[in-house]
Amino acid sequence: MDVLGRHIIAELWECNLEKLNNIDFIRDTFVEAAVLAGAEVREVVFHPFAPYGISGVVIISESHLTIHSFPEHGYASIDVYTCGDKVDPNIAVKHIADALESSVGQFREIPRGMGPVNAKPIQKIK
Repeated sequence: MDVLGRHIIAELWECNLEKLNNIDFIRDTFVEAAVLAGAEVREVVFHPFAPYGISGVVIISESHLTIHSFPEHGYASIDVYTCGDKVDPNIAVKHIADALESSVGQFREIPRGMGPVNAKPIQKIK
């Protein structure tokens, strides 16, 4: 492996508004995403905001998955960071985008820990 970690920053638009404000759905989706990607879940913390929106984190042995949802904009900011080479953060991001029914999504993968940042080009989530 030529990097210590893989960090994906994803922008999800035109998401299902109800799902973006459903803390149980988002928590379950993020735990599922971590497991599907091959991660070991350690801690799970999600917090709802009034009148709407959710922020949360799934701490994994290999790092973390986070969300900040903005139902009023149909938008979610997603962050998936994994260390090592056994976890695929792309699987987690795709699962989250599909679950939130995002019709417009982009992500950028940033290799971490091995010198100057050499971010991959922005890609559409398919």
